[in-house]
Amino acid sequence: MKKLGILAIALLAQVSFAQTNRFVYQVTSKPDITNKNDIKTENAYLDISAEKSMFYSENRIKRDSVMQANRQSGGARGFNREQMDGLRTNINYSIEKNKKDQKTFYKERIGRDQYSYEEDRPLNWKILSETTKIGDYKVQKAETDFGGRKWTAWFTTDLPYQDGPYKFNGLPGLVVKAEDSTGDYSFDLMKNYKISDFPEMATFGNVIKVKRTDYVKQQEKFKADPMSFLGSQRGGGGNSSPRSGGGNQNPADMRKRMEERAKEEAKRNSNPIELK
Repeated sequence: MKKLGILAIALLAQVSFAQTNRFVYQVTSKPDITNKNDIKTENAYLDISAEKSMFYSENRIKRDSVMQANRQSGGARGFNREQMDGLRTNINYSIEKNKKDQKTFYKERIGRDQYSYEEDRPLNWKILSETTKIGDYKVQKAETDFGGRKWTAWFTTDLPYQDGPYKFNGLPGLVVKAEDSTGDYSFDLMKNYKISDFPEMATFGNVIKVKRTDYVKQQEKFKADPMSFLGSQRGGGGNSSPRSGGGNQNPADMRKRMEERAKEEAKRNSNPIELK
């Protein structure tokens, strides 16, 4: 009986360890450089298991679910425009960190396809002696320069994780708060709970693996001429748009709408989280 009891405890510990832990961060940003009063706030998830972690927008996974359902129905369900507008996100990327080889992968959609690259810049942290308390956690201060911004992070060793939101990792604890020196971007841990497994992330178009520098070039090409970029992507010519809604449309009108949308998107994201 004693052996059975020990075995049961061991199995329970294994199951608990195998579970995925979800950390919910409030992400605050000022993505429009011309209007710093336009402050965007939304939630993002950092899901952590023994093998990997995933960081992505709460709204993104909800939008993907709606779009996937519409796609599977052949467009019969249609889109509730008000619902979709309510699920807009400024976090259009997802980030996966592999625990075994300590690699970080960034994925974001450009046009029809998903582009993925491996982060090639290490985060070099300066850990300071300053400590405080944020919520229930005792935290310690650390600083780093990354992507053209100076970041301050507060991490805790009260939890058994060495991870954080966005691309932040490499500290001896979990990042509870991170903020850049200009106050344009911040990540604040709000709560955490266990989930059974990682959610299914919808993928639209091809997944194209590139180097980070090539990803930046592709992003700039799309901003400069979205219709030509769409025409150059695999599996499609320039006469269709992933958001066109079908039907016969004048190519010139489509080009104009795409160019206007690209300009609006560029303005809305004129103050990106990574400046270089």
